Amino acid sequence: MKRIVLAFAAAIGLFTTTSTFAQVQFGVRGGAHWGTVSKPAILDNYSPSFQLSPGPQGALFLDIPVSERVSFRPELGYSQKGLVLRESFSFDVLGVPVPLGARIALQTRNIDLPLLAKINLASTESSVQPYLIAGPAVSYAADSRVRARAEGLFRTQPFDLNVPLGGVMNRWDVSGVGGLGLAFNAGAGQFVLEGRYVHGLTRQIEVPVVQLPVRNRGVSVSLGYSFPIGQ
Repeated sequence: MKRIVLAFAAAIGLFTTTSTFAQVQFGVRGGAHWGTVSKPAILDNYSPSFQLSPGPQGALFLDIPVSERVSFRPELGYSQKGLVLRESFSFDVLGVPVPLGARIALQTRNIDLPLLAKINLASTESSVQPYLIAGPAVSYAADSRVRARAEGLFRTQPFDLNVPLGGVMNRWDVSGVGGLGLAFNAGAGQFVLEGRYVHGLTRQIEVPVVQLPVRNRGVSVSLGYSFPIGQ
């Protein structure tokens, strides 16, 4: 995690001293992330379908112009990734079907370092500016847990079980990020509304001999605000 913070600080120092096209923007954004993982074909007949797991996400970011339409967008963020499994069945009691089931969520809390390119699709003079963002991201899982509860005829309170990381479960994840955004001029700064897709490239389960292609996937929506700094 220290390496992620140091890399973000180095990016700030390098680009805030070299950008000459426009003022650097500092911003904060927050919203929701819906995560899941890719399901290996070997598990298709032995487990329920993987569903989206909702959780919070947010970031501090810089918008550093490198040309009139392109800027560099380093971020230091937090996200909750994972997946949800639901299993349900019923049995008869005196001819009456009784539903039973369970919801099991795997949740990891991550420190993220996206290093993105932002491409403006409109002039910076426009009051509304659509843009594209894309690039790599590195994530470090600070902790992980399984949260389970019974569902069906009745619902229990969830209970948590910590999951050790660094052995079978991989702490690190490299992913590709792509998305669309809208910036709205507001006072000295801008409101930013973004939607993103995250495609994990790193196997999250490291089992000897059997290489399970379990990789993070997710979509997110966030709202933020940025304002000029520096010059």
